[in-house]
Amino acid sequence: MNIQLIQCTIENLETLQTISRDTFYETFHEQNSEESMTTYLNTAFSAVKLTAELENKHSLFKLLYVNEELAGYLKVNIDEAQSEQLGPDALEVERIYILSRFQKLGLGKVLINEAIKLANEMNKNKIWLGVWEKNMNAIAFYEKAGFEKTGSHSFFMGEEEQIDFIMTKHL
Repeated sequence: MNIQLIQCTIENLETLQTISRDTFYETFHEQNSEESMTTYLNTAFSAVKLTAELENKHSLFKLLYVNEELAGYLKVNIDEAQSEQLGPDALEVERIYILSRFQKLGLGKVLINEAIKLANEMNKNKIWLGVWEKNMNAIAFYEKAGFEKTGSHSFFMGEEEQIDFIMTKHL
């Protein structure tokens, strides 16, 4: 299996938009109404919103390719780009999105290791993320990777409030 991580730029906007919508829908459509899902996908992954994220100097996207096929991506944030302000010594893993047909191949570990590498390169001493409290597979994965629950915050899917656990790993 040939794995490549390539930095995502504004030139990859359409690719990023497609993979974002596809992975989010695959993962969460069964637990949410079609109306909430459509609203969220059109808002969170609009060209305007993704362009702003790509142009933010405190955010970084890495596209994940397996055998030259797009499988997913990683998005990390530092400083004021973090969705929760956990300090200048923290790196947020905002998204680890992997298409379902590429799951269970160790690619989540590849992306979390890339986040750890980036945090070390940026002299951050902790990484953190938010994970939906009902996503037991993801929670188990992050716990196995050394993350601990350290808090929670609200995530809105349309009008519905959901709870994400904040999980942190000290480097």
